[in-house]
Amino acid sequence: MFAAIPLMILPLALYNLAMLGLFGGGVQVLDSQLLSLSMLSGAIWTLSIGDVLILIALAVLFFEILKATLNGSGSLINHMLSMLVFVAFLVEFLLVRGAATQTFFILMTIAFIDVVGGFAVSIRSAGRDVSIGL
Repeated sequence: MFAAIPLMILPLALYNLAMLGLFGGGVQVLDSQLLSLSMLSGAIWTLSIGDVLILIALAVLFFEILKATLNGSGSLINHMLSMLVFVAFLVEFLLVRGAATQTFFILMTIAFIDVVGGFAVSIRSAGRDVSIGL
């Protein structure tokens, strides 16, 4: 049953917690610099908290695609709940002022890729499971 829970709800929840100010400073905390490294080229590479949130979402997307390859009773429920998570991203992006950021848009795009990729992988793997005996 836990396999049916979409993992993309984690980045959505983390962003909303940041938006509510539980990480301190509201959405602006996502722009704060977490790490800064000098590169051999002389450039300075910086990593913000919002960038880490996007990396978490990409890791979650990887596991969601892996879950989509499993054919089980919870896979259809997982796809439906993943669609609801994407709709929550979309509604929040359109209606909430604090969600109108580049970070949130990228998270919403990752959720969309999760939905489309999950359906595509499931359809593709379901086609291989069908065997016609003669």
